[in-house]
Amino acid sequence: MEFVRRNEVMTMAEKSMKEMQREVDAYISQFKEGYFSPLAMLARMTEEVGELAREVNHYYGEKPKKTSEEERTMEQEMGDLLFVLICFANSLNINLDEAHDLVMEKFRTRDRDRWTKKVEGEEA
Repeated sequence: MEFVRRNEVMTMAEKSMKEMQREVDAYISQFKEGYFSPLAMLARMTEEVGELAREVNHYYGEKPKKTSEEERTMEQEMGDLLFVLICFANSLNINLDEAHDLVMEKFRTRDRDRWTKKVEGEEA
């Protein structure tokens, strides 16, 4: 699996956020229960963030996994978190493309001079 990095061509099929939101909605819509309540969704998201934090701690921190613990990856945990975030957004009729655009505009304006910009050709 390859990551998406700035200025690189993706080697895997790309999905837009809109497509992901539709895919998740089609999956959830097949069940009578539908989406969980916002409070339950937030609790699920918190649980998934905790599982991601545990994986980060195992990989980068001082706490190795027990031999009895299931092998999970940060990629799996981020996928779980993304799924729950999409469910949460769908349940509240939030378009994540628009939410992304709003936050990027905020960072482009509010934080435009907050960090030291790289000079073209300069390595980090």
